[in-house]
Amino acid sequence: MKLGAFSISLAVKDIQKSKVFYENLGFKVFAGEIEKNYLILKNGNALIGIFQGMFENNILTFNPGWDESCNNLKDFDDVRKIQQHLKSENIPLTSEADEMNSGPGSLMVLDPDGNMILIDQHV
Repeated sequence: MKLGAFSISLAVKDIQKSKVFYENLGFKVFAGEIEKNYLILKNGNALIGIFQGMFENNILTFNPGWDESCNNLKDFDDVRKIQQHLKSENIPLTSEADEMNSGPGSLMVLDPDGNMILIDQHV
């Protein structure tokens, strides 16, 4: 299964402090709007999203159809195909993509330890 670009979405208490911290680790702002309390930072192929006040826990994020620079991929597994596979394996979903549509869609699932996984397709 091709899940696309991987990033971790961190729930932070102070986005300004977190931005400075990750910049000191060599990350650079790649996308987002600090005024809207979110930034995407990049260091090589590593992506970290920092989000203040948007969710309680950290989230593992995959973006089918994108590489680490948000370039569209020609060959990828659509989120609905991934969803069908998870359902066939009896993995419960906490949210689902609309299988009647195509293009952008997302689903969420918890791993056995309660970690949230977001599969978020933008193309």
